[in-house]
Amino acid sequence: MKTVNLPTRYYQVFDLDFERPFPTDGIGGWKTAELPLAIDHTALVVMHAWDVGTREEFPGWHRVVDYFARAEQILQGPLTELLTVARASPLKIYHVTAGDFYCRDLPGYQRTVGFVPKPPQPEIVEEDPVYKQLNDFRVSDVYLGTHNLADIEAGFQQLSFPPEARPLPEEDIASNTSQLLALCRRDGINHLVYTGFALNWCLLQAEGGMLDMARHGLLCSTIPEVVTAVENKETARGELAKELALWRVATGYGFVYELEHFLHALRSMDAR
Repeated sequence: MKTVNLPTRYYQVFDLDFERPFPTDGIGGWKTAELPLAIDHTALVVMHAWDVGTREEFPGWHRVVDYFARAEQILQGPLTELLTVARASPLKIYHVTAGDFYCRDLPGYQRTVGFVPKPPQPEIVEEDPVYKQLNDFRVSDVYLGTHNLADIEAGFQQLSFPPEARPLPEEDIASNTSQLLALCRRDGINHLVYTGFALNWCLLQAEGGMLDMARHGLLCSTIPEVVTAVENKETARGELAKELALWRVATGYGFVYELEHFLHALRSMDAR
């Protein structure tokens, strides 16, 4: 088994100190330990890395999604570097998409659907007039805004991979949890390191995300420099939603690796 030790961030949630005004002041909080990473049983996941066009092309879409600009910077910098190094290493790379309409012709996806049956569609509850009224209100006044819908639909119709994260022919693609799990079982993968957009939204709760994969026993970790989060008016300036999402990963799913340490670990494997 190929293993490498690297600094690994975790969050220690014990012990509360009930002598303090805020008992949580007693817990360990963020710490770092030198822990092993089994390269043979680990895969890098690039999830929902999209080419979303420009603000001029789809202004309504860009008015809704606050992280697009941050994602573009990550794609052009840290994620490009990580993929370059990972592709020269023994580490497995999986791409997870939002549906299959923009990947179904790629060899990495055609291989996947060749051995993974299509999962059943989830059952949907019946609507009633109040249910419809509430959902309509959410669209018009909460998320996404009725005036933005045409641009969002047009953007999704042209969705594709950005050049920086387009899958290579030998890299596997999954569009749902069943497919990603099948790839992991085939390859003996029990630890996924997620990159992509957005950490507290798609990477956590979408098909193929951490919530689903953790239910099947996989460790799910991340690298702060190659993810961003959906922020709101109150959190955007300090990217506090991202900080909270990193804490959620470290306490509920896996670990947090700093990019420089992860790159060093991959380069050391390549040199062996």
